[in-house]
Amino acid sequence: MLDIKFVRENPELVKENIKKKFQDNKLPMVDEVIALDKEVRELQQEADGLRAKKNTIAKQIGAFMAQGKKEEAEEAKKEVAKNAARLAELEAKEPEVREKLTKLMMVIPNIIDETVPIGKDDTENVELERFGEPIVPSFEVPYHTDIMEKLNGIDLDSARKVAGNGFYYLMGDIARLHSAVIAYARDFMIDRGFTYCVPPFMIRSDVVTGVMSFAEMDAMMYKIEGEDLYLIGTSEHSMIGKFINTITDEEALPQTLTSYSPCFRKEKGAHGIEERGVYRIHQFEKQEMIVVCKPEESKMWFDKLWQNTVDLFRSMDIPVRTIECCSGDLADLKVKSYDVEAWSPRQQKYFEVGSCSNLGDAQARRLKIRVKDKDGNKYFAHTLNNTVVAPPRMLIAFLENNLREDGSVAIPKALRPYMGGKEELIPVK
Repeated sequence: MLDIKFVRENPELVKENIKKKFQDNKLPMVDEVIALDKEVRELQQEADGLRAKKNTIAKQIGAFMAQGKKEEAEEAKKEVAKNAARLAELEAKEPEVREKLTKLMMVIPNIIDETVPIGKDDTENVELERFGEPIVPSFEVPYHTDIMEKLNGIDLDSARKVAGNGFYYLMGDIARLHSAVIAYARDFMIDRGFTYCVPPFMIRSDVVTGVMSFAEMDAMMYKIEGEDLYLIGTSEHSMIGKFINTITDEEALPQTLTSYSPCFRKEKGAHGIEERGVYRIHQFEKQEMIVVCKPEESKMWFDKLWQNTVDLFRSMDIPVRTIECCSGDLADLKVKSYDVEAWSPRQQKYFEVGSCSNLGDAQARRLKIRVKDKDGNKYFAHTLNNTVVAPPRMLIAFLENNLREDGSVAIPKALRPYMGGKEELIPVK
């Protein structure tokens, strides 16, 4: 959410930013916000004036009574009553207008970074850099669930009977590999100075609306019936929520945290839940990283975060590339975002395995996450998040890139301690 003062002073810049995001339907909102802001300030100014006048007249009534001027005192009392009625009107109206203003402010997109490429949707995202040589083996690479099934590692049929499409049972070595990747990613981030955390897996609505846009919320979140609780779609939601309504001393920044959680997503409006795969699913687990920092440090942390994911994947012999999201592909709260994509030998193309985002002070402004400097001045922090690893998609990349012609799967050295020393997975079918 933008600063209302910024919108008031820079309406054309805000409108230009909306155009860059190809959301022209939101252009009238800027003028409406400015009008509502003016109305709120006028209501507040009039109410403050009436309160001050009330105090002044109260003193006059006391003086009149002391002087025996009852008629003058009665007239003053009538004026107080009249002003009180008007003040009551203002005090009832101001919250209504302020609520309208806030709702509109919540849907006006954040100002994107000047380096973000302008484009309408994800087809206009820009490749930045490749890490590792993408290899196409001389043998045919099976579909990822076929690889898992030959290792007795997945049961989709039972999961469909129990929960429907978009769920799975991981079994045996594949289940162990899933847990190994999570544990390795945890230690990888701890070694890079991040504090490990296991957060709540449900959050209240005020946190949900603080960390994401209404459109994202509707497309992703599962609501707990009868309670003000939502299942998290990623631990970033819970981790950023940890700082709601806080004031942190500047010396305590940055806050760098890495968190494990299950994730639950409706995938509403997505390209369909796969019946046979684990690429787009309703439930998965993930290791995440978040940073709360000073505004002048957020660009530096953004580069550190995406590099962490690249380094993790390369340590497991998986080629990756970074993609910059264009303006039209950025969620409304984001200032800048990179996707990390892994190479798929079977498809002979890259696919998304993680996303790194700088949200500026948008989340902090919504959640009131503030910083106090040495002079006692307060300002909003910047927040960032990035996927360390999400094993379902990670497993696809891992299995395809480490598959051998005989159907066995090589275990990279970095992961062997988490697999009981195993150097390979041997098919049983």
